Amino acid sequence: MLLAFLLVSSGCFLDLAVCTAAQSELRITTIKQEPYTMSKGSQLEGFCMDLLSEVAKKVGFKYKVKLVKDSSYGRQDESGNWNGMIGEVLRGEADLAIAPLTLTAAREKVVGMTKPFMQTGISILLRKDISEGAGFFDFLTPFAPETWIGILIAYIGTAASIFIAARLSPSEWSEAQSERNRFSFLYSLWYTAGALTLQGAGPHPKALSGRVICSCWWLFSVVLLACYFSNLSSFKTPESSHLTVKGFEDLANQETIQYGCLAGSSTLAFFKNSNNPVYRRIYEHMERAQSFVSSMDEGVNRAKEGNFAFIGESVSLDLAVARHCELVRVHEVIGMRGYSIAAPLGSPIIKNLSVAILQLSEAGELAYLRSKWWASSCIADKAKPAAVQPHSLKGMFLVLALGLGLGTLVAVLELTFKSRRKAAEQQKSCCTVLTEELSLRLKNRGANKPQENADKEKA
Repeated sequence: MLLAFLLVSSGCFLDLAVCTAAQSELRITTIKQEPYTMSKGSQLEGFCMDLLSEVAKKVGFKYKVKLVKDSSYGRQDESGNWNGMIGEVLRGEADLAIAPLTLTAAREKVVGMTKPFMQTGISILLRKDISEGAGFFDFLTPFAPETWIGILIAYIGTAASIFIAARLSPSEWSEAQSERNRFSFLYSLWYTAGALTLQGAGPHPKALSGRVICSCWWLFSVVLLACYFSNLSSFKTPESSHLTVKGFEDLANQETIQYGCLAGSSTLAFFKNSNNPVYRRIYEHMERAQSFVSSMDEGVNRAKEGNFAFIGESVSLDLAVARHCELVRVHEVIGMRGYSIAAPLGSPIIKNLSVAILQLSEAGELAYLRSKWWASSCIADKAKPAAVQPHSLKGMFLVLALGLGLGTLVAVLELTFKSRRKAAEQQKSCCTVLTEELSLRLKNRGANKPQENADKEKA
């Protein structure tokens, strides 16, 4: 009986503690940092204030928010004392700390931490002209790979059409048995390439069929080159840099620009405690150069100057990119961690807060708050032009295809008319003469030998 009484009494005591924590006005400590907590007149607003309001509705408590006295998040000094928001929670000066507080093992030992309300990591903030470098094949970027393949097919198809038209047309090759055909396939490729680069390569076709094909190819080349150079100039940035920083290894392997992080932050602790050689080099460089910044705003301003890379929380850097269009965050993100709400160790309200955060996440409320406070102001910023796709030049490809078909058809008609005249003179069937001409022109590989022999006799 006594044991049962003790169990019931303990349960009632815990329920009373939860109810007391839920119903009393809780003291909330926070820190000013855009967009988590910002001043608006005498009130505070931001992501954390909206989150606190939603959590308070679900858990059922009233609260009063005050800013942390020393404007610090919370770190342990050499004597083991904690400052900032963590210190205020430890000393009982605050019941909750709501801010972009990184969930770390050191903090988890001294205070209670809820489930993370936001995931983040460590990344690098740079000016765009430092982070974007020129590649070896950037000259190919104006056109998409499919467009380059289409151009190659058009080039080979045009050369083949010129070669065929030059062999079929009597105006281009009147005597297949004795004359030398100038337009071999290799020469047709050379001629087509010369026209594509606007250099020209003679001799030019004499027959109507060859001129039709060449005219369509010249028109195609002019339009193609105009699109290429126009798009190429759009891809070029007004400022160029020989330095390319795409990640932490690139940052550690250069000494052109300085880099640093927020002093006393969890980001600094990550590099300090890491066994990764690259991360250790980054930490040693920051310690040697004392390139730390005292605030997020200072880090962003130094990055905007162009000779500094700011290392920080990826979500905070995303906000800087949304507010400052000349900045960019590299794609690499390391040391994934979460932001949590801190409470006294063993506080019964931690469980309820974690459940409320999970409910808000599942309902999409956290994603909505993220999109609300991280909205980009770079609407007028010009986006990088897209590569020209094949469908953008489909009209010119169609004109070229029609020209190649028309030129080949004209060459066949020219040969047909000559065959009819020759058939009338020899009193043979037109089909027989046409077949003989086609066989002679398409299969004759030694047609230039009589011409070569004649040249030797003249010499």
